[in-house]
Amino acid sequence: MRAALDYFERTLARLRRLRDTQSEAIDRAATLCADRIACGGLIFCFGAGHSRMMCEEMTPRQGGFVGFYALVEQALSNHAAIVGPNGLRGALHLEKVEGYGEELLKNFKFGAHDAFIVISTSGIRPLIVDVALGARARGLPVIAVVSREHCEQSVPVHSTGKKLIDVSDIVLDNQCPPGDCIIELDGLEWRTGPISTVTGGMLINMLRVAVAEKLLARGHKPAILPSHQFVGNTSAEEQLDVFYEAYRKSLAHLFA
Repeated sequence: MRAALDYFERTLARLRRLRDTQSEAIDRAATLCADRIACGGLIFCFGAGHSRMMCEEMTPRQGGFVGFYALVEQALSNHAAIVGPNGLRGALHLEKVEGYGEELLKNFKFGAHDAFIVISTSGIRPLIVDVALGARARGLPVIAVVSREHCEQSVPVHSTGKKLIDVSDIVLDNQCPPGDCIIELDGLEWRTGPISTVTGGMLINMLRVAVAEKLLARGHKPAILPSHQFVGNTSAEEQLDVFYEAYRKSLAHLFA
């Protein structure tokens, strides 16, 4: 249990540092998102590989609300298979293919009030930089969720020489060390105990609730996705219908 408790304490320390260092950036990001959503815009959440989990944490998720859109490509979202069909090699290779991100963006018709949250702990993959560059080329602001320490120490691999932190308007630092993992064990040459899921989830949820607070202050009541586990709860079922319809309307400009 020593390793487990060590992981807990080290992760907790990183969470405290996140609170102490990222509050201002979270507030600025929340203001940007609230302004865009209040004007009918969408906040696209993009991440490849494990980072896609932060997109799914934002929406669809109990307590989530209309205004966020998870741009999650199946080819980049390895769920279980490691070898064989839909294996890990293919998804990891696509993250290195420059130009692929731009092709993904061509599937949408973005609106003037849309924005992007691009999630990548390393912040250096060509795909990630492509998406951020493509968003900004379309006049859309970019919020990065990234490990600043990892990104700054890494060599850029995109042909522009840019990293995610170089092409983002606001950077939210998930406080992960280079390589994400924080536990070293005798007999293992590689560390274990990744923390980006914990710290990234904290950032996403702090951003979510801050956006909701700011929307309410603007007189814009967000359409919340309620817990659908309350079987037979009429009010929850009615709210679920409200959410579905509001979400459907929010996508109107994407494919017009």
